[in-house]
Amino acid sequence: MPATYVYKVRDKAGRLVEGSLEAQSEQLVVSRLREMGYVPLSVARKARSPWTIDISLGQKSNLKDLVVFSRQLATMIDSGLSILRALSILAEQTESKSLAKIIGDMKVDIEQGLSFSQAVARQPKTFPPLYLAMVRAGEVGGVLDETMTRLAATLEKQLELRAKVKSAMTYPIVVAAIVVLIVTGMLLFVVPMFEGMYKDLGGKLPLPTQILINASQLMLHIWWLVAIVMVGGTVAFRRWIAKPEGRLRWDQFKLRVPIFGPLMAKSALARFARTLAALIRSGVPIMESLDIVGDTTGNAVISRALVAARERIRLGESVSTALTNDDVFPPMVVQMIAVGEETGALDHLLEKIADFYDAEVQATVDSLTSLIEPALMVFMGVSVGGMVIALYLPMFQLINLVK
Repeated sequence: MPATYVYKVRDKAGRLVEGSLEAQSEQLVVSRLREMGYVPLSVARKARSPWTIDISLGQKSNLKDLVVFSRQLATMIDSGLSILRALSILAEQTESKSLAKIIGDMKVDIEQGLSFSQAVARQPKTFPPLYLAMVRAGEVGGVLDETMTRLAATLEKQLELRAKVKSAMTYPIVVAAIVVLIVTGMLLFVVPMFEGMYKDLGGKLPLPTQILINASQLMLHIWWLVAIVMVGGTVAFRRWIAKPEGRLRWDQFKLRVPIFGPLMAKSALARFARTLAALIRSGVPIMESLDIVGDTTGNAVISRALVAARERIRLGESVSTALTNDDVFPPMVVQMIAVGEETGALDHLLEKIADFYDAEVQATVDSLTSLIEPALMVFMGVSVGGMVIALYLPMFQLINLVK
């Protein structure tokens, strides 16, 4: 995960400048600072306070806004508009106020003599490393309009893939949350009413009813402890997965989950293949491409495998051979990459791999939806219905005694 680095640099006028950047490594920070025209003096990772809590819930940039911005910018550049004119128009018409401000800042940077890629590099919270690498390659090759179009298409595919996975995960989470709320409400408010009524009647309660009443009494007395444990557990968990080792173990666990594990693996492989294809097609060197791809897969297990593969490639192995040493990459992926290397069409074969896994993700989501819906309905019925039956069991016994 990205970390914050503090730096000291000299600008073109020789003035000392201090600041901070978020990046995956110290080397990437140094590279970005040099692209911005600075001479790095010192770069160090910012120490994190033990009391700091990371409450971010996702990427700092809105991917949908970024897709629209990229598509519109590509169209304007292709139509012959200058970068400055295009950015002025986009700053005025974009619906996102935060993105409009960022576009305005980039326009000022370019007016002061920076290139478009350098202006992008100064906004690391908005533009991911993939964006910067492709923009820089497009500038060097003189095909910025084509690169922006390709970048927009790549981001659109990522957005579609994220939406598919989200749709598969959201429904069961929402239903489970509703069941928890209903059960908690019944234990806190409904069961105590029945408890008082049965206490007045006297007699021995059926076992299910007694268990339910005991659970209600326990909840009424220690609800504050349950709340503290839940909040504390959530904070501790988020801090644990914020660490590299914690993130790796959590991602390993997610890949082993029976139903959703394969879905997450296919999603990560689709992102890996599509991102690598876009970078290679834009002319980004393979070693830099693998660095960037490792940051965009969304899974620390695959990222670690790519780091190991990159080292083997640096020692002279081919991409396909380097990926063979890790079980994360299926044989089909490795074989298609090998064919792409042999034929000189690696980017095309990677696109095919991405399309295949996109289709697999869609098929998995469709099948999960049809299977999960009835299962969740049964789960809700058993949970809530079981509590209702347990509450009314003594009444059924009274009716039988009256008869």
